[in-house]
Amino acid sequence: MEKTIPLTQKKFDELTNKLQELKTTGKAEIALALKTAKEFGDLSENAEYTAAKDAQEKLEIEIYKTEEILSKAYPIDTSLLSTKEIAVGNVVKVLYDGDDEEDAETYQILNRIEVDTANNKISDESPLGAALIGKKKGETVSFKVPGGNFITLKVLNISK
Repeated sequence: MEKTIPLTQKKFDELTNKLQELKTTGKAEIALALKTAKEFGDLSENAEYTAAKDAQEKLEIEIYKTEEILSKAYPIDTSLLSTKEIAVGNVVKVLYDGDDEEDAETYQILNRIEVDTANNKISDESPLGAALIGKKKGETVSFKVPGGNFITLKVLNISK
């Protein structure tokens, strides 16, 4: 299967550990909950058993989703990242049109799985992220935001 989801090493490791945890501790906890619920008797009217089966289904879905992501994911080799052209994994400092230099914003361009807008980690698929991909230091970028307006900014710096 082709690896098409670039992730930071941190996120890749986090997902790998999560999958291991779900398959071991998660399954063990569900098995214990099912065993305990069965001891209550009649399964057709056993709320504990129904809840444990629902939890088991949710766990299996979470395992499947995590395995699906990891089957397509690869960790970004930051040593191979260029600082000449913006790519997934780069940290970019930009200045919005009309702002002063001290108001410059810094964003890290990542896959949508790692988006954290509170920490300026944006998706390469977002309007801003997509507009920045492939751009170079000093270039001016204009892009359309969901409200229909165009925003213009200048790339000040690209780092790893």
